[in-house]
Amino acid sequence: MAKLTILEFPDPRLRRRATDVESVDDTLRQLIDDMFETMYDAPGIGLAATQVDVHRRLLVADVSSEKDDPWALINPVILERDGVEVTEEGCLSVPGFYEEVERSGHIQVRFLDREGAEVEAEFTGLLAVCVQHEIDHLDGKLFVDYLSEAKRQRIRRRLVKDQRQRQHDAAAAL
Repeated sequence: MAKLTILEFPDPRLRRRATDVESVDDTLRQLIDDMFETMYDAPGIGLAATQVDVHRRLLVADVSSEKDDPWALINPVILERDGVEVTEEGCLSVPGFYEEVERSGHIQVRFLDREGAEVEAEFTGLLAVCVQHEIDHLDGKLFVDYLSEAKRQRIRRRLVKDQRQRQHDAAAAL
């Protein structure tokens, strides 16, 4: 397995809409494993392929405290949604920022699993929120898009400043 690099806002690659996965094979399963390793190491509860610069409709999630309930969703489609869940969301691509976002509290999703079998599943609570958040990534949308323009710009400026500082520190270390 390999740890992948997570893109950070405002990287324009995060805005690319992912395309459907054409075939489920060993290469894709290796990507799934690498995404889980990256997500757990970060640490996070969800990761979309778009966040690691792979623009295919694939996401991984595990909201369990023991990290023993992994979900890999290939070509996910939300069939139904209802209820309201307001949670404080963060994002591995927007490190250090957390804001309240309103999403559906219950969703029904159709997707392919890691073996290529079609599955329909219902998700509630945090897992429903996480899956919606990651599907947004596949559509080129970030949780900051739910915030006011002023908050989004403040976050953008701070992250750009932090990225520049890291680049400066890396250059100085050479």
